[in-house]
Amino acid sequence: MHHSQINSEIRKLIAEGTVLPAHPLALTAERQLDKQHQRALTRYYIDAGSGGLAVGVHTTQFAIRDVGLYRPVLELAAETAASWTKRPLAMVAGLAGPTKQATAEARTARDIGYHAGLLSLAAMKSASEDEIIAHCTAVAAEIPLVGFYLQPAVGGVILSSRFWQRFASIDNVIAIKIAPFNRYRTLDVLRGVAAAGALDHVALYTGNDDHILLDLMLPFDLRDRGVTTRTYFRGGLLGHWSVWTASAIQQFERCKAARHKDSVPADLLALDARVTDCNSAFFDVANNFHGCIAGCHEVLRRQGLMQGLWCLDPNEGLSPGQKDEIDRVTREHADLSDDAFVAANVDKWLA
Repeated sequence: MHHSQINSEIRKLIAEGTVLPAHPLALTAERQLDKQHQRALTRYYIDAGSGGLAVGVHTTQFAIRDVGLYRPVLELAAETAASWTKRPLAMVAGLAGPTKQATAEARTARDIGYHAGLLSLAAMKSASEDEIIAHCTAVAAEIPLVGFYLQPAVGGVILSSRFWQRFASIDNVIAIKIAPFNRYRTLDVLRGVAAAGALDHVALYTGNDDHILLDLMLPFDLRDRGVTTRTYFRGGLLGHWSVWTASAIQQFERCKAARHKDSVPADLLALDARVTDCNSAFFDVANNFHGCIAGCHEVLRRQGLMQGLWCLDPNEGLSPGQKDEIDRVTREHADLSDDAFVAANVDKWLA
């Protein structure tokens, strides 16, 4: 599937930038798929105003592949979305593993009706950049690709600006999620895409949970041989946006409106620090992100969108002190939550 085959409205949506929450996995106490709450989550993100969904990604738990849930989870999200709304939604499937596995997952996602694949390179840690580019090219032959610069703390591979130049030159690449949680490496990606002459057709999406709003509103000036090219992040694909999503979309719209202006309101700039403070609790920064998935589950559990914190891996859960931190940010930043929106709709989503 080539990107030219994507519905034009959806292709425009991805290119211009939108909100793509990373879809969590709702489980029962027996660690089986909880279809009722899984459907409710999908409906929540749609009604909150998301431009699409990212399913089968890190927030969905990579272990779904080990227990035969990859296809069922992707199918459930696609079927729920199609039956819940008629507006265009960009459906992005997580792709992982070595080349044989990743291309098979790309074909599965394509056949279900997903528009693009977010390609994790965690399985390529010992590979050279030439081998990784060959891997990406093979997967791009199956489905349009969203690149993924994942932070090393949760399995990401450190990659050079030259790598991103080569990656952005692959014909079927349509976007890159930039999530190294590192300003220097973020600039490496931007410089690489600019050097490939691909800024006009490869959309930049933030996954930098430590600077979500700044990424979304600020211009980035890239210099090459005395020539300045100004670019912007277009949207975000974030695990952080799996919670308090209705409020996140409002923040995204404010950031988008602030672009290309001579000045940005100080209150909007300051809001970035408050969002980052919330993320520090949800993503368990104090414990090197060990509880990042369970932290998001805890927020959703409190809202009634999940029954519990259960992960496929019994060793994954909240870290010591993380619940207290979630209590703190929920109290101190209550105005950033969407508790009222969820409370008004959760019964409908669970029906």
